[in-house]
Amino acid sequence: MEVTKPEPARLARETTRENPWPLSRLSENMRNYVNRVDPTWIEAQIIEYNQRPGNRMSFFVVKDLEADMSMPVKAFGGVVAAAGAALSAGARVVMRVKPDFYLKTGSLSLMASEIHPAGLGGFLEQLEQLKQKLAAEGIFAREHKQSLPFLPRRVGLICGHAARAQADVIENATRRWPLVQFEIREVAVQGERCAAEVSAAIAELDALAEVDVIVVTRGGGALEDLLGFSDERVVRAAYAARTPIVSAVGHEEDTPLLDFVADFRASTPTDAGKRIVPDLAAEIEGLTGARTRMTALISSRIELGLRELDAIRSRPVMQNPQAALDERRRDINHGVEMLRSRVAAVLANQARDLAAARATLRAISPQATLERGYAVLRKPDQTVVTDAGAVQKGDLLEAVLARGSLVATVFGTNPHRDER
Repeated sequence: MEVTKPEPARLARETTRENPWPLSRLSENMRNYVNRVDPTWIEAQIIEYNQRPGNRMSFFVVKDLEADMSMPVKAFGGVVAAAGAALSAGARVVMRVKPDFYLKTGSLSLMASEIHPAGLGGFLEQLEQLKQKLAAEGIFAREHKQSLPFLPRRVGLICGHAARAQADVIENATRRWPLVQFEIREVAVQGERCAAEVSAAIAELDALAEVDVIVVTRGGGALEDLLGFSDERVVRAAYAARTPIVSAVGHEEDTPLLDFVADFRASTPTDAGKRIVPDLAAEIEGLTGARTRMTALISSRIELGLRELDAIRSRPVMQNPQAALDERRRDINHGVEMLRSRVAAVLANQARDLAAARATLRAISPQATLERGYAVLRKPDQTVVTDAGAVQKGDLLEAVLARGSLVATVFGTNPHRDER
């Protein structure tokens, strides 16, 4: 007789001793249930860490911070690389995980998609990442820094409600310059409201034309208390301000990100009060010293001038000015006489040369030739006759003499007469 096998139970509560599930069915149901669990952020401590070179996956074990329980965790290489130094035995971490059920072995583990240091380490990592980001944008660059005004008309002061830091700034500034005036904005200096209120106060004071410098201050505290002054909103508000910003947050060893963007970092609120205004007593002392030095310099210049004047007065020329003039007059007269003699000699030489030139010119001139009995014969057309062959018998000629002229008629010519 054939035994009919019953249909497998659809639900777990429908299973019986006679109609059980196979192990694989239970495992599949467990995996399906686990897969429906949403990714969850957990905090735990790493107790074992194993990263094999060349393996795309890293494995480690975490335990609860209070209960005695642990679970294995796995993560891909990119997640591990992003976590950096956070992954080491003993480190506390915050992870975004999703449960993972492995069918073959029926084991439950966690798959991590993000891993960060927990507690203070996490804050420090986030701060460092933000610092590097802002530095890459040039927000901390020195060329953006402004000089503090020598004597501000009004000081903007951002501080806690009735805080000691407020009193320190005002007291030290007033002690140095009693007439200093403040425009105060009291804000939350720690907690969730800190960043929003501080950044808003910076923008508000920056919009006031009479505010020449803004001091952001609070007293010391734990790193967590000062986190608001490292908030990106505060840093960007300080960077955008046209008014110089002084950061005076915490003690000298505290360095919130506001310190890096501020135009001046004061080590303490007390130090800020001393930096924003000049010291009246020191300025008066400086002016007194400058006036003393100026008076001494002027007196020295006057005394030197008087000595130089006395030296000039003691010179002979100043004792008898007429003697110097007489000497100069004699020199001038002597020079005039020498000049006259030289001019007369030059003129005499020139006269002799002119007479000789004139005699030479006279001796060779046509007039002198005529004076010796010669005559110049010219035809009626004024052509000068130099050749007997150029005239004929009966031609009329004009004979130019040394004095006057006469008209002659040619009776004959002798073109071939020998020269004598």
